[in-house]
Amino acid sequence: MNGSRKIRVLIGKPGLDGHDRGAKVVAFALKDAGMEVIYTGLHQTVESIVNQALQEDVDVIGLSIMSGAHIPITRKLMDLLRREGLTDRLVLIGGVIPNKDIESLKAMGVDGVFPGGTYFDQIVEFIRANAFKKRLG
Repeated sequence: MNGSRKIRVLIGKPGLDGHDRGAKVVAFALKDAGMEVIYTGLHQTVESIVNQALQEDVDVIGLSIMSGAHIPITRKLMDLLRREGLTDRLVLIGGVIPNKDIESLKAMGVDGVFPGGTYFDQIVEFIRANAFKKRLG
């Protein structure tokens, strides 16, 4: 795992949230930056997102959450990642995330939080700087 292969990113849309334009635009920006991106589509369960991350052997798991349910969804995600032994994956949360919740998400183990309006370059650079580093320990 190093810079000689593409970073593999899974972008998931958990729950009943039907807004995926932001997730698709981020996916396009990451592909444009040379990453391999797997987009799960709308209305995924956290279990299905974790299963897809395991099957696809991704380096990064990113959730796009617009519904306001980012705290319980993230808590469930982090519990499942621990149970499946996937704690070496970079975990990112984006979408409608109030500033007051960022520290709570990071305390759960989230590596990066990117609220709406974050520049794509910031997301790309964060992933490039941290994806393989986390998997290598």
